[in-house]
Amino acid sequence: MNEKFDVVVVGGGVCGSFSALTAARLGAKVVVCEEHREIGVPQHCPGHVSIHGLKRAGLSLPKKIVENEFKKAVLHSPSGKEFVIEYSSPVTCVLNRKLLDKHLADTAKRTGVQYLLETRAESLLVDFNSVKGVAVRRRGIKEILASNLVIDAEGCSSTLLKKAGLQTLDKSMVVHAIQAEVDKVKEVDMDTVEGYLGRRYAPGFFAWIIPKRDGSAKVGLATNMGDLREYLSRFMRDHPVASKKLGGGRLTAISLHPIPLGGAIPKTYWNGLLVVGDAASQVKPTTGGGIVFGLLCSKIAGEVACGAIKSNNFSAGFLSRYQSRWRKLIGFDLAAMRLVRRMLNRLPDEKIDKIIGLCSKLGVNETLEKVGDLDFQGKSLIRVIQRPTALIIALYSVLSSLTSP
Repeated sequence: MNEKFDVVVVGGGVCGSFSALTAARLGAKVVVCEEHREIGVPQHCPGHVSIHGLKRAGLSLPKKIVENEFKKAVLHSPSGKEFVIEYSSPVTCVLNRKLLDKHLADTAKRTGVQYLLETRAESLLVDFNSVKGVAVRRRGIKEILASNLVIDAEGCSSTLLKKAGLQTLDKSMVVHAIQAEVDKVKEVDMDTVEGYLGRRYAPGFFAWIIPKRDGSAKVGLATNMGDLREYLSRFMRDHPVASKKLGGGRLTAISLHPIPLGGAIPKTYWNGLLVVGDAASQVKPTTGGGIVFGLLCSKIAGEVACGAIKSNNFSAGFLSRYQSRWRKLIGFDLAAMRLVRRMLNRLPDEKIDKIIGLCSKLGVNETLEKVGDLDFQGKSLIRVIQRPTALIIALYSVLSSLTSP
């Protein structure tokens, strides 16, 4: 293309579209290149998010995108103990990821953003040590998208980061997820999301059942080892609790995707470049949720991009304010959650059982219901450990992790 843009965004998912939308609303000329032929396909995550987190990001979604709302969560320990958190009103919801992605893209288009589908970014255009656009392959033909600035929202592939000499995400902390739709479930509370711990079914992470209003459910798990399909089959067939809920259901819409749990990469900017979302590993290491943090960071990226355009300054020095802003917002929480994730990864099932048992006996669920923030879990942890019973559990957890094999 002979046209030059203010901003090229790589990736038409949630983070890419929200960055583009934010920048376009502030007056930037933006193009998004998306490698797939349709926005929202394939779907990459369950879409389970906090309601407050969406509001914090400034999103008000059409009702058709919200598949269910939840006021209760049940965590099943490896031996079958339950830890229950229940609120008086819904605090989380599950979104149709395909419709969410399309909604954000359509909103961005109405704001003037141009979308190029079936367009894969192959490399950054670098001139005088600064990014000047992206080389793409569009429907088999090589093209150049020239711009003043590039926002990398490509996900976990990290294709473009290497060209900029930036450190990519920590591969040792990446788990791989599989999810399916089960057409009907039994004995499931429709206002409850469920998580299942245990190395037999999801080593390195957990499994989940997220019911939808129509009686179906999103069922999946993530792990750092083995055959994903075999683990999912074992979970649905053999788990003493989950198998009763899922038996007889028909699987549809199976998808696989990586989840980076290592916390954000050290540097998310360069001359003419900003990095957002999964590409920057701005994902909660505890739960693998990346939508809310990704939206918040993408909004900042769009705002900083427009500031650079108005100042005609695309240097790393100017763009570093993007990292300063998002680190101030979520940096502490990402670091705290990464510490918790590393601790959990070292705990054998027996000690996880003991911790969950203690949590139930000492009423930690009541503390979390009062002070817990589902997105900013690091700050919630600080508030929780101010209570003596919770502090005992936190200390026990740390000591257990240090002594585990």
